[in-house]
Order: sequence, then structure tokens, then C-alpha cells
Amino acid sequence: MSYSRQGSVREQMRFLRRQFLQDGGLPFTDILSEEVISQALKAIDGFLDRIYSPLVTLWVFLGQVLSADPSCRAAVARLIVHRISRGKSPCSAVTGAYCQARKRLPEKFFSDAARQTGSALDTNAKGDWLWKGRRVLVYDGSTVSMPDTSENQAAYPQPVAQKPGIGFPMARIAAVFSLACGAVLDLGICRYAGKGQSELGMLRTLWNIFRPGDIMLADRLMCSWTEMVMLKQRGVDCVCRFTSHRTADFRRGKRLSKDDHIVKWVKPAKPRSIDREAYNLLPDFLMIRETRVRVQQPGFRSRTLIIATTLLDAEEVTKSDLANLYRARWNAELDLRSLKETMQMDILRCKTPELVRKEIWTHILAYNLIRTIIAQAASKHEMKPRSISFKGVVQTLNAFQPLIAFQGERDAPFRMYLYEQILDAIATHQVADRPDRFEPRRKKRRPKPYDRLMKPRHEAKRDILKGLTEN
Repeated sequence: MSYSRQGSVREQMRFLRRQFLQDGGLPFTDILSEEVISQALKAIDGFLDRIYSPLVTLWVFLGQVLSADPSCRAAVARLIVHRISRGKSPCSAVTGAYCQARKRLPEKFFSDAARQTGSALDTNAKGDWLWKGRRVLVYDGSTVSMPDTSENQAAYPQPVAQKPGIGFPMARIAAVFSLACGAVLDLGICRYAGKGQSELGMLRTLWNIFRPGDIMLADRLMCSWTEMVMLKQRGVDCVCRFTSHRTADFRRGKRLSKDDHIVKWVKPAKPRSIDREAYNLLPDFLMIRETRVRVQQPGFRSRTLIIATTLLDAEEVTKSDLANLYRARWNAELDLRSLKETMQMDILRCKTPELVRKEIWTHILAYNLIRTIIAQAASKHEMKPRSISFKGVVQTLNAFQPLIAFQGERDAPFRMYLYEQILDAIATHQVADRPDRFEPRRKKRRPKPYDRLMKPRHEAKRDILKGLTEN
């Protein structure tokens, strides 16, 4: 197999980096560096010097997941426009070559690029973005659906509550977010149901992303003695909501203040998730701080909640600090909403499980690159990244994208002027300051009055045809 010319690869690298403001003297311009791209390209044994080279395919794929029209036809049309604007001959408008190019690229190419950009952004986060000087990683999960094909059903079966032929394959995902900058550091993908197919099970596969001194922030599903003690052995503290199967008795333990104490959680029976040898190495107990928080603001579903944490020093971390930190866990829900609704990852489009995973990782890479642009705007305007609207950045970038793509190597002065204007526009789109806002969890807009499909489509069509012929 012949390989693409190195000069062409470097040109494509620079072009790809320019599309996400990874150029010039701006801050955070080393997130999608040539080293990161080169490292990801190592996952590919070799590639031909063709229209859909790996980097061109990646650029088209990124544009596809960021576009309001995520179809392959629209993605190829954007490539045709780009080639004509650069004086090159247009490629075919048929989408087959692009789809085949995506198939040829290994999943590792996409996952490595996504992980490395997220890690680089988190590493370069400014000190005043951290929580008390410590890195906080938020862990949360969700689900995504995909086209109803036999391959997808075999890899990611639909929920058992759905009847065969009228449901859709569903995968469970779980992500580790940086609280400081919002980047996705790693992601797990598994079936919706089955042994070991859970957010808790995926957490064990993502442990290596945590470093000593980190804090894991999670919901009540992660309030497990086994996981908390294993993370503590790695030097990682946990802050999570109290699980429903435990009972807190604030009359016992070491009292710190009202509704705040330290108790001993005794080692439970061996769970099925770990082997006997690993279980025997765990300590007999773990000291846990339990804090009860009463929510006074209207609109919150929970009026009282208990936080469990391994942060035991009440002087360094007060009860109010814990309450505010756990409240920040909601950012993970907003980040998942950005991925699933703003970037339309909720319903995937690919028809094989291999391409589904590549599509997910391309969404994660695009998401991290958007977070990088947010970090650039926040650094320039001395703001916190969390104060900038994610959707506003996507809208602004999509509006400027054709103009950015048209800029050549020699247009550096105008290109830098263009970047500055983009960052200034992005900084104006701040998340509204609406503390303790509450709304009814209802929709005003009514759905169209269509009946739901209650049988496989081919059976429904057969019944319609039968009724027509009988009449």
C-alpha cells in the first residue's frame, strides 16, 4: 500500500487545526497539535493518497456532527464547495466514497484524538478554574439510540420493554468530565443492559484517568463502598449523594457540626464485580463524612439530601463547600445535554456498531474542540469557561466556518483578525445568570396527533395493503 505524501499530510494537519482556531498566538493553540494528530495517525497502518485521506475524512466527519443537517449528502456537499474554493476539481457528490473512507479508519484513530484533546485541555486549565486548587472530575452516564439494523441489534440490543420490530438499539455511555473546563477526558460505551453493563461497571474501566489528589463528583449510583475505597487507595476523594439503601444516623460517629459527622462504613460482603483476591486486599472499613443539606429554594425536587464524601477535614472543606460542590455536579447533566441535543448525539445515524462507536468518538472530539474555543474566549476575556454558552459557540463557529476554510496559508494576518472577532463574539454569549430559577417540568408545545407504530413497519404496510384490496 502506498502512503500519502508527507507534505500533503502536513498541509491537511494545518488546515484541520485552523478550523478550530488552533493557530497563531492565541491561548490553548497546542490542544489539537500536530503531535496529537500524528499520534492518532499511528493507529492507521497506511493510507492511499486519495481525496478522502484520513484527515480530510475526519474534517468532513467533524463538520457533519456539528452541522444542523448531519446527513452524509450535506457533508460531501461541503467538501465539494471547499475543493472548488481552493481551485481543485470537485469530487463526486455520491456519498459512497466518503462512507467507505469512514469504514476504513480504525476506531482507535477517533478515540485517541478525542482523549488526547480532552486531556490536553484539562492539563492546560488555568489555576483559578480549579476547585480549591484541586482537579474535580464529574462522572455521569446516559443512553443513545441508533438505527434499527440487525448488526446494531446484535451489538446493542433494544430494551426488553420494547417489542421486537418497533424498538431501537440502545447503548449506554458514561463520561468523565472536567469540572474546570468541561472537556470529556474519557468515555465508556456498553450495552444498555446485562451483566457488567452499567455506569458503575464502566467506571472501573475508566479508573486510570484519575490521578492522586483528584476529586470524583458523582450521583447516588456511584455511592458504593467498593468503588469509594478503591478510589481512595489511588489517592482520589469522592463526593456523591447518599445511596437510598443506606440510613444515616447523625447521633453516631464523630460530630463536626449539626447534620455533619464522620462515621465508619464497614466492609460489605464481596460483590460479584471483583474477585476474592482483590476483595481480601481491601481494608475492613472506610471513614466517611456524611452531611445533610436542606434545600430552601423553591423549584428543587429534593428538599433534603445527604452527601457522602471522603473529604474529612471540616475546616478545609466546610459543609457549605460540600453543598456548593455537589450542586456543581449538575454541570455533567448540562454537558450531556450539549452532546445529545445541541450536537444531536441522542439519535445516531450509522448502521453498524463499528461506525456507531466512531460516530460517538467524533462527537466527543468535536465537543472537546468546542470546549477548547470556549477556553480561548474565557482566557482572553478573563471569564470562567462555564459562564459561556456552548450552543452559542457552535452557532458562531458554524457561521464563520466557510470563511475560515477559505483562508490560505498566506492569509495569517487576516486569519488572526478573524479569530479575534470569533472569540469576541463568543464571549458575548454568556449563560444567563438565573440563580435558583425554577420552571414546571412540562412542555407547552403539543406533539402532532399521529398514532404510534405498534407493530413492525412491514406488518403495518401489509395490513394497509390488505385493507385496500378488500375494499
